[in-house]
Amino acid sequence: MEIDGVFSGGGIKGFALIGAYQELEERGFVFKQVAGTSAGAIMAAFIAAGYTSKEILSIMEETDMKDFLDARNTLLPFSIAKWLLLYWRMGMYRGEALEEWLSKKLAAKGIYTFGDLPENKLRLIASDLSTGRMVVLPNELDQYGIPKETFPVARAVRMSCGLPFFFEPIKLRSLAGTSIVIDGGLLSNFPIWLFENENGRRSRPVIGVKLSQNLEEQPKRIIKNGLGLFEALFITMKDAHDTRYISRKHEKDIIFIPMEDGLTAEFSLSDEKKATLIERGRKKTSDFLNKWTY
Repeated sequence: MEIDGVFSGGGIKGFALIGAYQELEERGFVFKQVAGTSAGAIMAAFIAAGYTSKEILSIMEETDMKDFLDARNTLLPFSIAKWLLLYWRMGMYRGEALEEWLSKKLAAKGIYTFGDLPENKLRLIASDLSTGRMVVLPNELDQYGIPKETFPVARAVRMSCGLPFFFEPIKLRSLAGTSIVIDGGLLSNFPIWLFENENGRRSRPVIGVKLSQNLEEQPKRIIKNGLGLFEALFITMKDAHDTRYISRKHEKDIIFIPMEDGLTAEFSLSDEKKATLIERGRKKTSDFLNKWTY
């Protein structure tokens, strides 16, 4: 059965998306179009490129996530240098290793630019801090005077994955100047709205995979200090747009996979935790599909 799919962000928690894809694939679902943000952008890009869930799992098992932590060379210890990098580079890590890895994996399937994919096969969300707006990639690249057909898919995924303060933001240069672009999760972490037209109609059934609890089960956050305030502030910014959009009508098409706090940037995640996340994604998807009607 052909469906459209949307995958939410969630950093390293995105391993759960692999389990969800495994179950969907085994049940005979085929993605016609996909969209995603942050970790969901990686999953969406791999699916659009033609990777199976088994191939994605193999890739992630052979990849050391710590290789993505490509700090710039300095004479100072990283514990000190990271604060200077945050100030001058706006991120502790360059993010170039992540983009290079994405480029190689997509090239293995013959995907280099959006011109290698069918129209609207893949759409990703990024946040332009310079103009204060959400950017849908590749559709809105023309607003920057950039031909979407020649824009690298890996660069777009990297833009959507630009975790604030963790990775250096992308500087998108165009005739209008330079824009600072970061993680799309800041403005829309779950862009299920991309698959509805002005009348709220869809071309085909849509299934979303969201790394969170549903709206009714979201626990109230307890804020005790400044760090907790910052975390709650970012989470609220990240989820507010999508929470306002998701209604009971949409919830019936969303696989909610509850996640514990604190895993987003845990790049040293153990194999045991990865396996647990994958199995959780698979189990929640199985439970969902056993009841889903379209």
